[in-house]
Amino acid sequence: MTTHAYVGRLVNLLDPAGNLIFNMSVDDAVARVGSGDAAQVRGIDGQFALLHQQGHIVRMARSIGRPMRYFLAKRTEGPCLIVAERIEELAQWLRQEGLDDQFHPSYTRMVPAHHITEIALLGCPDPNPKLTRYFDPARNRWSTDINEIGQRYIGALADECQKWLDTIDRTDRRSPIGVMFSGGIDSGALFLVLYHLMLRRGQSPARLKAITLSVRNGEGLSPDAQQAAQFLNDVDLGLFLEVIDVAPEALDVRETIRVIEDYKPLDVQSATMGLALCRGIRQRYPDWKFLADGDGGDENLKDYPIEDNPELTIRSVLNNQMLYHEGWGVNAIKHSLTYSGGQSRGHVRTFAPARVCGFSGFSPYALPNVIEVAEGIPFIELTDWDHQKLYQLKGEIVRRGVEAVTGITMPVFEKRRFQHGAAESTTFQTLFAGTERAYRDTLNSIFS
Repeated sequence: MTTHAYVGRLVNLLDPAGNLIFNMSVDDAVARVGSGDAAQVRGIDGQFALLHQQGHIVRMARSIGRPMRYFLAKRTEGPCLIVAERIEELAQWLRQEGLDDQFHPSYTRMVPAHHITEIALLGCPDPNPKLTRYFDPARNRWSTDINEIGQRYIGALADECQKWLDTIDRTDRRSPIGVMFSGGIDSGALFLVLYHLMLRRGQSPARLKAITLSVRNGEGLSPDAQQAAQFLNDVDLGLFLEVIDVAPEALDVRETIRVIEDYKPLDVQSATMGLALCRGIRQRYPDWKFLADGDGGDENLKDYPIEDNPELTIRSVLNNQMLYHEGWGVNAIKHSLTYSGGQSRGHVRTFAPARVCGFSGFSPYALPNVIEVAEGIPFIELTDWDHQKLYQLKGEIVRRGVEAVTGITMPVFEKRRFQHGAAESTTFQTLFAGTERAYRDTLNSIFS
């Protein structure tokens, strides 16, 4: 009796240049992923999406800052695993190979952030992936001293920004750097940290710009543009502000859904504004490459209105590790295999618009070293389960941390989502009248 030997195939469509690794080569990082050892993978510092093959075993790992999707196709000779950033890249490859009859966007899978995903290319039937957590930060380990917490948190942010500047300066110390800026807590702290680091490095901060979106409809500046101007004027840095004006008709929700390949309303709204901002920057500055953003700051310090989500309570938010980063967890019934969960899913709202416009994006709040400090904050002790204390805590921690690290006293404004601040409320309501079901139907039509 002859036993058929299946021959597995791996197709890696990821661009190695998309990784931003600070402390080792990409090859060394790939080898760590290949080891399957959680501690080794945790030692990789930066934004990455990596895979390694050894025989029929494929291991993949990513941080929040870079998406990583895969599709397992059937062939007579054996399974074929295709890995890419985007669903459309998977679909295009299958089409070229004559395998597109197997494709549906819901059959694609997202590697969940902070886990090693191991797949055995053994043939039919295919075994489920094995998931091993590589990032498991200790919770509630700091004291309740907010000054100390702030210095730790913004200090970790500054350390990652310093490494990022090092990587940029290896090729060009004059490369301009844009910060996607609203004058909110996260983008404000990020801008001030970068400004401080450039001065400390003996470089001209003139290469830095705070770039704000203003969607106008015969009205004045957007709320964000007004807030951004006030923030920078308060710290005597108003000359760094640059406003990108966009007409409402330039925003295309269908195009946004095509770019982010998702349908969640809040992410569609945010990404629509982000795409408009990135395109505006690209039009004004054709050669710019580097953009930094504050995405992840709300997740780190748990600063979302719990009342807006009927699935959440303050106890679920404070009792579950990295709930906003990962959703309910990879073993939960509600975890999406197609999209992952939490910011592991939602970060595409920031990543994809920058990527499609040719920028190299940097999201330092979403790096494990910064998240690790945030997870160590004793939120329950500091808030005693009080919603309002939780919402006020972020501003205090970041304000004190920025002052400790940079010497600058930053202004703190009331929280407002990016999409709500980039346009007046009437314009916003007109632009985003669709429902989640309508957005989901739009996504399906794009791949039909």
